[in-house]
Amino acid sequence: MNRNTDRENFIPFARPSIGKEEEEAVIKVLRSGWLTTGKIAEKFETEFAGFVGSKYAAALNSATAGLHLALEAAGIKRGDRVITTPFTFASTAEVIRYLSADPIFADIEEETGNISPDLMFKTLSEYNEREKAKIKAVIPVHFAGLPCSMEEIKDAADKFELQIIEDSAHAFPVKLAEGRYKGRYAGTVGDMGVYSFYATKTITTGEGGMLVTNSKTCYERVKVMRLHGIDRDVFDRYNSIEGSWKYDITAPGFKYNMTDLAAALGLVQLKNAVNFLEKRRAIARYYIETFSQYDFLKIPDYSPEHAWHLFVIRIAPEKLTIGRDGFIELLKEEGIGTSVHFIPLHIMTYYKKRYGFKENDFPESFKRYRNSISIPIYPGLSDDSLQLISETVVKIGKKYYKKAIQ
Repeated sequence: MNRNTDRENFIPFARPSIGKEEEEAVIKVLRSGWLTTGKIAEKFETEFAGFVGSKYAAALNSATAGLHLALEAAGIKRGDRVITTPFTFASTAEVIRYLSADPIFADIEEETGNISPDLMFKTLSEYNEREKAKIKAVIPVHFAGLPCSMEEIKDAADKFELQIIEDSAHAFPVKLAEGRYKGRYAGTVGDMGVYSFYATKTITTGEGGMLVTNSKTCYERVKVMRLHGIDRDVFDRYNSIEGSWKYDITAPGFKYNMTDLAAALGLVQLKNAVNFLEKRRAIARYYIETFSQYDFLKIPDYSPEHAWHLFVIRIAPEKLTIGRDGFIELLKEEGIGTSVHFIPLHIMTYYKKRYGFKENDFPESFKRYRNSISIPIYPGLSDDSLQLISETVVKIGKKYYKKAIQ
C-alpha cells in the first residue's frame, strides 16, 4: 500500500505545535465571559512589542490586515505606487490594490529569494525618470524566514523617500545578522513591520497577525482603523465600570481586530517561540548535512539568522530526467506533504491582464518557482519522519539522475 493511502502515516507539510497549555489558556478565556478583543489581546500586544523591542504593537486578525493598515497609515492612496517583489504570497500585492494603488515589481536575488537591492534601486531610478511619478513605499518580503538586506534597502528608501513596510510573515523570531541593524529583529527596521500567526507559521493563533511600529501616529491610526474607525475599544464600551455606550466614528475603518481567544493562543506560543526556533534550526541543519553532497539539489546555506519558516529545496533540472511537478507527485506517493513557494504574482491572471506582465519579465522569480519544493519543517516533526523525508528525496533524485549530462 502506498503511504499516501495511509492517512495515519502521511507526513503533512505543516503542523502547529499546540499543547495542553494552549488548551487551558483558551478554555480560561471561554469561561471568562469575554471572547472578543479585550485585555488578553492587549497583553499579547504588550508582550510581543517587548519581545521584538518595538514601542507599539497592534494585534490583528491576519497579516494581510496588517499590511493593508500599514499602507493606509502610510498615506498610500489611489494612483500611488508601491515597490515590492513578485515572489510572494497574494496578500503582499493585493493590499496595494485595496487602496487603488499599483504594485511595481523588482526581481529577487537568485540565492535568497529576497528582493534584490540592486534591482530595486535600478527599478526606482528608471521608473521615477520614465514616469515622472514617485514610488511612495517599499514592502520587502523576508522570504522563508531569511531577512532581506535591510541596510541596502534602507539606504535606497532614504534616497528615494520611501516608507518601509516589512512583510515579516515568515521571519519571526529572527534578528538581522550584519550591518548597522545587526541584532534588531526582522520587522523592526522599517517604519512598520507585519508578522503572521497563520496556522503554518512559526507561532500561531490559528489566524492572526501583528503590526509593530515606533511611530505613535501610525499606531494610533492603525488602532482606530482596525475596528470600523471607532474611537474607543469595544472592551472599554461594554465591560468596564468606566465604560460608556457612546462612541464616535472618525474614519471609514475595517473589521480587523484580534479576539481574546486567538490572543490566548498567541501568548502561550510567544513563550515557546525561541524553543520552536531551535527545533526548526536543528531540522534545517539535518537537511543541509544530508542534501549537501548531491548535485541534483540546491539547498539554502545554514544561517542562525534565519527563522526557517520554510525549507526550500531546488532541483537542478539539468541533472535530472524528472521535473519539479513529477518530483512532488512522487513525494506525495510516498506519503510526504509538500508545497511550492511561490507562484510568482506576475504570472497570475489578474496581474497579467492588468499590467501586461510576461513570464520572463522577472526571470529569477520564475526560475525559482519552476524548480522549488518546500518540504516539511516544524517543531513536532519526529526523527523517524525527518529521516524518511530525507531518504525519500535522495532516493527520487538518484533514481532520476542523468547518467550522462549533454
